[in-house]
Amino acid sequence: MRKLLAMVFCLTIMINGGCAREEHPASAASGDSLIVVGFSQVGAESEWRVANTESMKSALSEENGYMLIFDDARQEQENQIRAIRMFIQQGVDYIVFSPKVETGWKSILLEAKEANIPVIVIDRYIEREYENLYTAYIGSDFHNEGEIAVTWLAKLLENQGRGEEPVRIVHIQGTIGSTAQVGRTAALEKAIKQHPNWEMIVQECGDFTKAKAYEVMGSILEYTKDIDVVYCENDGEALGAIAAMEEAGLKCNPNGGVIVISFDATRLGLEYCLAGKIALDVECNPLQGPYVDGIIKKLRCGEPIERIKYIDETYFDYFNITREIIDNRGY
Repeated sequence: MRKLLAMVFCLTIMINGGCAREEHPASAASGDSLIVVGFSQVGAESEWRVANTESMKSALSEENGYMLIFDDARQEQENQIRAIRMFIQQGVDYIVFSPKVETGWKSILLEAKEANIPVIVIDRYIEREYENLYTAYIGSDFHNEGEIAVTWLAKLLENQGRGEEPVRIVHIQGTIGSTAQVGRTAALEKAIKQHPNWEMIVQECGDFTKAKAYEVMGSILEYTKDIDVVYCENDGEALGAIAAMEEAGLKCNPNGGVIVISFDATRLGLEYCLAGKIALDVECNPLQGPYVDGIIKKLRCGEPIERIKYIDETYFDYFNITREIIDNRGY
């Protein structure tokens, strides 16, 4: 029966213009012992997102007792809502999704609750007032990530004897309204209010992609190159911004050049950190699949769970990064 449901779901997604790409071998739905999970991923906009998807697929595999129905929403909230509604119609056991933005989920989550299907939110939050409509959240404390970044920057500037000098900051934001953007932006804006010599000269959206950040940074450099700090909200944006700055003749280095701050700490981001081009890379751990697996197993056994689970994270800067750290990264 579940094999039939999965086939119907995939066909329906294709007809309606969705992007369900996960293929299930004939044996994947044999028997009713497999736990059926519908997973709506927001997209594949970055190395981080790809690693997050692979972690979910690995943890929620047939070998681990699951049948995973995967949908790539291609950065469209409407696609996510459509996929979740189809998961509900097909009667999956659990729904997992990474919301594009925090708002606009009330109706679909009410539908899941009425169908008695537990919902696990990963990576990004939804509006706090609707916390009773989902079962658990697994992800990062994005405001804390931002606090780590601005505290590090203040200390660096002080150690360089620039604690009172004017600091001109370019801020390239992630997808507006996403939890990562909200938290990381709030921390920077708060820090600027606390440091009178810090000035936000430009704040633009890079949408968490290298291409968009390259375009945005290129436009900024057309009218000013007087930049001290570029605060990018993920590694893709940092790489795009760095490429644009280097083409314009700017040096990206905390010692006499532009200080670039980034988030995610992917292997490629850390390569740039080792080269000194990214001064600080705050970790955002995408390997959330095992945490989801653990929560589902506890729910099935009637065991208590942590409703809000923040994943342990750290940071890397050009002082402490090593080749060994990079080579040992899982993403």
